[in-house]
Amino acid sequence: MLRSGATMRDRTAELEALREEVRLGAPGATEAQHARGRLTVRERLDLLLDEGSFHEVEPLRRHRATGFGLEAKRPHTDGVVTGWGTVHGRKVFVYAHDFRIFGGALGEAHAQKIHKIMDLALAAGAPLVSLNDGAGARIQEGVSALAGYGGIFERNTRASGVIPQISVMLGPCAGGAAYSPALTDFVFMVRETSQMFITGPEVVEAVTGEKVTHNGLGGADVHAETSGVCHFAHDDEASCLEEVRYLLSLLPSNNRQAPPAVVPTDPADRRCEELADLVPLEGSRPYDMRAVIEEIVDDGEHMEVHERWATSIICTLARLGGQVVGIVANQPQSLAGVLDIHSSEKAARFVQMCDSFDIPLVTLVDVPGFLPGVDQEHGGIIRHGAKLLYAYCNATVPRISVVLRKAYGGAYIVMDSRSIGADLAYAWPANEIAVMGAEGAANVVFRRQIAASDDPGATRDRLVKEYRAELMHPYYAAERGLVDDVIDPADTRRVLIRSLDVLREKHAHLPARKHGNPPA
Repeated sequence: MLRSGATMRDRTAELEALREEVRLGAPGATEAQHARGRLTVRERLDLLLDEGSFHEVEPLRRHRATGFGLEAKRPHTDGVVTGWGTVHGRKVFVYAHDFRIFGGALGEAHAQKIHKIMDLALAAGAPLVSLNDGAGARIQEGVSALAGYGGIFERNTRASGVIPQISVMLGPCAGGAAYSPALTDFVFMVRETSQMFITGPEVVEAVTGEKVTHNGLGGADVHAETSGVCHFAHDDEASCLEEVRYLLSLLPSNNRQAPPAVVPTDPADRRCEELADLVPLEGSRPYDMRAVIEEIVDDGEHMEVHERWATSIICTLARLGGQVVGIVANQPQSLAGVLDIHSSEKAARFVQMCDSFDIPLVTLVDVPGFLPGVDQEHGGIIRHGAKLLYAYCNATVPRISVVLRKAYGGAYIVMDSRSIGADLAYAWPANEIAVMGAEGAANVVFRRQIAASDDPGATRDRLVKEYRAELMHPYYAAERGLVDDVIDPADTRRVLIRSLDVLREKHAHLPARKHGNPPA
């Protein structure tokens, strides 16, 4: 209660005391949050933002709901802290649930605070980070709370492709609340303490009879490896928030700005002699494409997205010559690097994200084709593969592809070939660009000749060699203008950096339209 007859200094002192009370929270609430193995909202903001940079918005907001005892419990902030600060000196907007208040549950006032900070982020053209630790809609407020989620979803969609949106899951996120992270560009989760699901274990068991734990249903590892909902999973909040800071250093503030460049310390003309040894000449032998990427990019550093989901393809952010690039690469260590339903979807979303934020694309190709099988066909490999095709064809950023070894069939076309709009295409001297492998092609083209031969095995071997020599030699594609040059693997880094430099001012325009209708 404010005292009458007080001076301005008294009022200011009362304000500071109130702010301190808001910061500390209810007695025992912080201890209870720590007992759950989770940091408080203020501790999280301190880890995410540059020291002393946070400016809070509406810290004294309180709900006006009545009924079910709510009128007697009206804590300041209403369970969400909103505002802006800086990360590496660049402006970032943030909202963070405070589990100490109503379990972080969303009510009408809570939602309005989030709406305001989302609107400010979009107006200012700065990234938005949400620190999620809430128990869903505030049941006592009924449909007013649900409507608050609708406002969040609408703003997530409006901001999509305009400003980077990052969701960090630091506690529970259940029911409709889970759709906001799904609408954002990146989702981070912390093992053991964060879960996401539409219906909880109790409902699942009641409806289906299946017994499952919270983590087994929607924990970080489940979403990082099985569902693909989570892009990055971490063991603790500190390392998670540090990685969020690193990701922000690779993203532009909005779609009208270029990604942040740095002065490189890794020479642009550095030869990558190790590449010739990393990639076996034989097309059937596996190798780790990550080692190739680390050899090419600045200082060997890159940030892989969806590292543990759809592992036959790699999607990663890195720098070349100090400039941010998105790299899409087949991974021969996993399913021989084929494209399947999940890898096509994973790469398509990554390509779209890079195109939205003006991040050039580099595609490293070593693909034997699409994964065959009844499950793949019935699961919709056609429409999922078309997602990747659509994403590349629709992208207007600089696009450079390099065929390291093999590129067969429709998968070669889909992996940003010249025919779908790659600006520059290169190949290593061991490349095989063809409709299919020589063995399979010979079985089709020379089937009758092999069957009629006195020695089918020897005839087949001879015809395979002839087919490979005639149609699959490394310079066949170059002779027909399907690649711009065949390059020494050791020159890959230098060629990519020079190519990106010449394409830096690229301007491409799509036909006038409201929006496309990509494969579902």
